[in-house]
Amino acid sequence: MIAFEGVAYNYGGGELLSDVSLRLAPGSFHFLTGPSGSGKTTLLKLAYGELLPTSGHVTLFDKTVRGMTRDDVALCRRRIGVVHQDCQFLDHLPLTTNVVLPLTVAGRSADAGNLTELLKWVGLGSLGSALPPSLSGGERQRAALARAIIMDPEVIIADEPTGNLDWEMSLRLLTLLVELNRMGKTILIATHDLNLIRQAKAQVSTRVLRIKDRRLQLAGADL
Repeated sequence: MIAFEGVAYNYGGGELLSDVSLRLAPGSFHFLTGPSGSGKTTLLKLAYGELLPTSGHVTLFDKTVRGMTRDDVALCRRRIGVVHQDCQFLDHLPLTTNVVLPLTVAGRSADAGNLTELLKWVGLGSLGSALPPSLSGGERQRAALARAIIMDPEVIIADEPTGNLDWEMSLRLLTLLVELNRMGKTILIATHDLNLIRQAKAQVSTRVLRIKDRRLQLAGADL
């Protein structure tokens, strides 16, 4: 589904990631940890084709990213839902318009019933007409998740999705991600929150990866 083979990435004249090999199998649940600046966001961007590796190979759905055209990459990204760390929205447009934006860009129309159910599922059923600046941090993150899955992707990638949330709201977001995984979605989450990882491990089978000294390691039982 998504695979790294001997991947390295250089940034600003220095090597940020080195000899990274990873395979995300269908239906798997992965956490990515590591200190700030270790390359977590960079690895995620490599995983959805935003960046090209300096060396090695990244494969998305059996196609090597380096050999893809821009259209190929765009089509692959429709199969990957991304929740960005900053979860930016178009502040002058209502929540529903923001959530369906990936469909709009793809030239597809949203089914009103499906959109209503999706907003209810993330706990925002009564906020469809709200403007993004009026939303709380937790509501924005759940809206970002709804936008990421509006295209029914096979993979969901989230970059520190609970970084600015309190524990109760973090658990609500985790519950949604666990439910998606149980539906067969592949999940990759970058986080520094070890409590969140422990909570997830009590509910689903997860694999915890850690970036240390530019390399990707399987985290030990201390988590």
